[in-house]
Amino acid sequence: MLWLDETRFCGVDEAGRGPLAGPVFAAAVILDPGHPIAGLRDSKRLSEKRRDALAREIRQYAAAWAIAESSVAEIDALNILQATLLAMKRAVESLPLVPAHVLIDGNRAPMLSVPVKTIVGGDDTVPAISAASILAKTARDAALYALHSQYPQYAFDRHKGYPTRLHMEKLRQHGVSPVHRRSYAPVRALVEETAAKGAYAPRGRTGR
Repeated sequence: MLWLDETRFCGVDEAGRGPLAGPVFAAAVILDPGHPIAGLRDSKRLSEKRRDALAREIRQYAAAWAIAESSVAEIDALNILQATLLAMKRAVESLPLVPAHVLIDGNRAPMLSVPVKTIVGGDDTVPAISAASILAKTARDAALYALHSQYPQYAFDRHKGYPTRLHMEKLRQHGVSPVHRRSYAPVRALVEETAAKGAYAPRGRTGR
């Protein structure tokens, strides 16, 4: 691919499309050929400790980087795909350098003012996209740890909002929080179930 020879191409990736809670994040990274970073790959293939270490290197040595997000309200209003593309657009437009080209993991891309190419599996094959994957993932994990401090009853520090058995148990036990995505089927079903129970709950005894 000719674009891989360019020094001003930007890698973009997201984190957090699947979870039931919290924002979706995206990152954009322009690597510096003069400061190569060893070990870049898809963030999902790295341990949390290794991701955190690489994130520090990327922030220090990349030519430019930016992280952006779309809120839970935006996810529910737009749908997760459009909210993800919005976060990607925000990340690219927040870069302190204007990239010559943008390479995005996956097969969908936002409308940008610079040339864009999507690459399926790019997060594990294109270093700049791998770097973006790492920044997006570590930023989102940090956000979920912060949400855990606000809502410790949901154990966000353990499942990061993904629909694990533990998360579903906590949802059924404590109900839907303000940071849950109500447009997602499991959360929507619980909201509807709770509303139905409230509508048909006994309203007290009447005397005879």
